[in-house]
Amino acid sequence: MIKAQGFFNYTWLSGLTVAKSLSTLISKNNKGSCSQGFIITYISAMIYDKEFKNIDFKIDLLSTVEFENCTFINCNFSGIDLSDVIFYESEFLDCDLSNVKLLNTAFQEVAFKNCKLLGLRFDECKPFLISFSFDSCTLNYSSFFQLKIPKTTFKDSNLLEVDFTESDLQYANFDACDLSGALLYNTILENADFRDSRNFNIHPEANYIRNAKFSSESLLGLLFKYEIHVD
Repeated sequence: MIKAQGFFNYTWLSGLTVAKSLSTLISKNNKGSCSQGFIITYISAMIYDKEFKNIDFKIDLLSTVEFENCTFINCNFSGIDLSDVIFYESEFLDCDLSNVKLLNTAFQEVAFKNCKLLGLRFDECKPFLISFSFDSCTLNYSSFFQLKIPKTTFKDSNLLEVDFTESDLQYANFDACDLSGALLYNTILENADFRDSRNFNIHPEANYIRNAKFSSESLLGLLFKYEIHVD
């Protein structure tokens, strides 16, 4: 069942602009999905159980937008302002969200898979009940500064120069991730799992690492400060 309110404006690729009631638009689409053929330019709505596919979000979404149980497939959000937008129990697949603005954006039980997420300030998101997972994503140059995100899963993802300073990552799972240049300082890493990840540098005296898991091959990442050479 799809519930929506507000208006949904879109521009056909021919250049013709049409504004229709979102509820009217959805009622004509029994599958409750928007697919390739138009570019989203404006949304002001509460949207439930909807699929967005191959859509280029060109204009900033308004702060009144709330997405619940929605799926975004191969959509482009790059560079737009998602401030104050709410995503709840939603999924992003093969999407580009690089350099989007996330001031007070809410992510609650959101999954990102095979997404491009360059330079995102997750630390500016709404911290209340924030939770997400990342699978096969590129998060280079993003920031989780001071965020409390225990039990977060990062799988097969690139985390180059990501800032985890003072964040809470208890029981987080870093599965086959590249953490080259990632900042981990005064970070809570208790019970976190790094056994299958690589290229991390964690100063044991500057982080909380009790019961964290490391493989024997990755132990050098804990000794970099001491300039120890192991053959």
